[in-house]
Amino acid sequence: MQRAKRPVLAGVFATTLMLSGMAPLSAEASNRPGQEYGKETAREFAMVGDIFFARPVLGLITGAGLVTFTATLPFSALGGNVDEAAETLVRQPARNTFLRCLACTPAEHEEKQRERRTRRAEYEALR
Repeated sequence: MQRAKRPVLAGVFATTLMLSGMAPLSAEASNRPGQEYGKETAREFAMVGDIFFARPVLGLITGAGLVTFTATLPFSALGGNVDEAAETLVRQPARNTFLRCLACTPAEHEEKQRERRTRRAEYEALR
C-alpha cells in the first residue's frame, strides 16, 4: 500500500504546484485595463491545456497516422490515392500539431492565416 501511495501523492503535489503557479497569471489578467477577467483567464487555461494535453495527443496521432500511412502505402499506390492518404493521415495532423496557433480553434487559425496572407499581399503590393 505504501508503494502505491507515494506516486499518487507525488502526482497530486506536482499538479498543485503547477496550478498554484498559474494564480499570478490570473491576477495579472484582471488588472489589465480594457480586458475582461473571465475571457482572459479562459484563454490562459486554454493555452495551458493546449500545451500539456492537446499538442502531445496530436503528436501521438501524427505518429500513428505516419505508421498507418506507411503500412497502407502499397495499397494506396495501387489505388492511386497516395496524396489523399498522405494528406489525411500525416499532413493534416502534423499541421494541427506544429503550425496551429496556441489555443486556437481551427476556424480561428484559418481566420488568422487569411489575415496574414492579406497583410503580406498588401506589403508586397507596396514594394
